[in-house]
Amino acid sequence: MILTETPRRQRVTKLVGWGHWFAFFNILIAIVIASIYTFNSRLPDTALGAVYLFSNWFGHISFLTFIGFVILILPLCYLLPNVKVVKAIASVVAAVGLALLAFDALVYTKYGLHVSFSSAELLRNETRNVIANFGWQQWGFFALLFIVWLSFQLILANALWKRTERFKLRKYAQPLALFFIACFVTSHATHIWADANLYQPIVEQDDMFPLSYPATAKTLMSKYDLLDRDSYEQRKQLQLERRIQGVNYPTSALYCSINPQSNVNLLVLNHGDIDALVAELPVSKINNYYDLSSSAVAGQFSLLYGLPEMYQHVMYPITPVLLDLPAKLGLETYVYAPGFKYGNSSWDAFKQQFAQHSARLAIAFVSPEQAQELLSHFDFSAGQIVITGLQSDSQVSTYSNLQGVDQVSVAGHEDIAPTLLNAMGCSTNTELYSTGQNLMQLKRDWMVTSLGDKIVLLNPTRRIEVDSNGNHKIFDRQTGAELSEDLNTSVLSQGIKHLSRFIAK
Repeated sequence: MILTETPRRQRVTKLVGWGHWFAFFNILIAIVIASIYTFNSRLPDTALGAVYLFSNWFGHISFLTFIGFVILILPLCYLLPNVKVVKAIASVVAAVGLALLAFDALVYTKYGLHVSFSSAELLRNETRNVIANFGWQQWGFFALLFIVWLSFQLILANALWKRTERFKLRKYAQPLALFFIACFVTSHATHIWADANLYQPIVEQDDMFPLSYPATAKTLMSKYDLLDRDSYEQRKQLQLERRIQGVNYPTSALYCSINPQSNVNLLVLNHGDIDALVAELPVSKINNYYDLSSSAVAGQFSLLYGLPEMYQHVMYPITPVLLDLPAKLGLETYVYAPGFKYGNSSWDAFKQQFAQHSARLAIAFVSPEQAQELLSHFDFSAGQIVITGLQSDSQVSTYSNLQGVDQVSVAGHEDIAPTLLNAMGCSTNTELYSTGQNLMQLKRDWMVTSLGDKIVLLNPTRRIEVDSNGNHKIFDRQTGAELSEDLNTSVLSQGIKHLSRFIAK
């Protein structure tokens, strides 16, 4: 007896084959749309982080799209084997699903959030505001856009149906399926290792894509002594949130006055011997002063904002309080900072203004020759001044004629903004706008900051470094020797909370 497939079974088989290819091409479209997440996030700076990003991008998005096909389209191929109906329903589902993915990507770009129940209130308020300003033209445009998008899906569905038999003759399906499966498995296996080791270039990508729940296996690994759970929890406690999407700066409104007669100045040398420059000047040295930044640009940021460099990439649209507050309260503000957004003076204009003994806030980033030229005309009896330098991750010779700054046990660039504002008469709480402190009214004998991917805490005798994975090193501040002491996690946790105050929750 010769057994042949019934027409219905043949149609179902062809529909299922068509459905897999329809899902594949929509996977490619979804991956392209998902590039919005990738390129609007901070890209990893390690090879392993980049491998995980690529495998997670392709593996997770293909998994989401294929699961949608399995749940919503595949059952129709068996239960309702009507070619036109299945193609129409599949096209509508694909058009709506990819439109939702694009909408979620736009929400992520603007707010750093995905569409979810927790973000529903924010989206509802934003949508209400946008809709209130919509006219019939905007609604017509969106309706037309969706019709065009749906038409594209219908064209794709019909084109693939006509070519289903041709695809069967070519052995594309298995290698493509294996590629996406390999990406999916690689991303989850890599994340299990990264989560156990708190490897930040991977762990910080956890919330990049929608409906992403990367695999972890801490309980299983600790059960078989592959993970020290106590050590893991300690290292996790010492990690700092580095995926900063928004800030509260200042943390609340500032209420303070500025003395309209203030003459406050900051000179920052890009290089050169500061000690030789000030040898004959009536200034005192600020002891134990450090530039704990990874670059000159980061040091410049910390001086003006009074914040560590971890905030640098999100803070530049906001004017530094050090510049904003005096200007709004009527004190003339002059900044010579070539290439920096808030530099508002040319060299000739700044030099001319600096030579005058008028009320002002004057800040300049200069060479030793320029500093010498400015200081030769400066009246130290009429103005207050701080002279420091940009020397990444180094102790810096820093001088001032402010009272009491020579008794400092540890200081850094983040302390300059609150010190200068206090010198101008602003007595508001410095913690509202800076992680530093007023050097003329010290409240603590330690400082904490971020240096690249590390957290650095300095106290009178020790330098403590914690890397992005929560591992720590302790050094003697005087000799630089590494010590094998136990870490005081409560002090460091306090420091991390101090650094994190400006991160928007």
